[in-house]
Amino acid sequence: MTTSQFVAEVGVIGGSGFYSFLDDVEEITVDTPYGPPSDPVAVGTLPTGRRVAFVPRHGRDHRYPPHKIPYRANLWALRSVGVRQVLAPSAVGSLTPKHGPGTLAIPDQLVDRTYGRTQTFYDEGGAVHLSFADPYCPVGRRTALDTAGAAGWPPVDGGTLVVIEGPRFSTRAESRWYAAQGWTLVGMTGHPEAVLARELALCYTPVCLVTDLDAGIEEGAGVTMDEVYRVFAENIGRLRPVVAEAAAALPAERDCPCAHALDGMKLPLELP
Repeated sequence: MTTSQFVAEVGVIGGSGFYSFLDDVEEITVDTPYGPPSDPVAVGTLPTGRRVAFVPRHGRDHRYPPHKIPYRANLWALRSVGVRQVLAPSAVGSLTPKHGPGTLAIPDQLVDRTYGRTQTFYDEGGAVHLSFADPYCPVGRRTALDTAGAAGWPPVDGGTLVVIEGPRFSTRAESRWYAAQGWTLVGMTGHPEAVLARELALCYTPVCLVTDLDAGIEEGAGVTMDEVYRVFAENIGRLRPVVAEAAAALPAERDCPCAHALDGMKLPLELP
């Protein structure tokens, strides 16, 4: 089945607890040079007529831990079906006590504390150095901020997401250190997802739902997986429509730095 039959303008990569997006979808299998994506790509149509492709980053049964997610395959598959703008909801911990569980945040910076993950498509055939000073799409961020605000869920505008290797949560010392650097959120999947999107000239916008106060922020048992799932489940009913509205509101024509990330570069491979 050719991907040209299933063109989608916007992609959504769902995180923990976000295993489905649209009800009436066509599931397609996309072959990539990096193996299969986390699940078949589900393509559906929003009420506005916009076509959206969805991939649950952990798989619909959550079989992929953060360090084993096929990030390259997921992004390649989305671009293969026509996606050029990506919204990426995920569960995160807060490093700021005033932004507790249930807070929505749209960060504007990223710190990579992962190791051992393949984080480029361009590891053979010549070096490709891309600008990553501002890791997220400015247009996508503004769209997500405006959409969530209009829905009555004003998000935190800006902040730094520190991405840790996982699958374990932080120690108290690590959590306090991250907070001392001025970083505001902690997660496990935002990298290399964001940089791989940039390497494909895709717009990438994180939509972060705070599920916990990280281990060093307050005393107690620390973060648990049950707590993360519980808070996400309590908020998925309002997160899903916010993401859908943001997907519908993204501009049809891109005029942002992401669209031009590869301009003038000699690439060692052919992009889909």
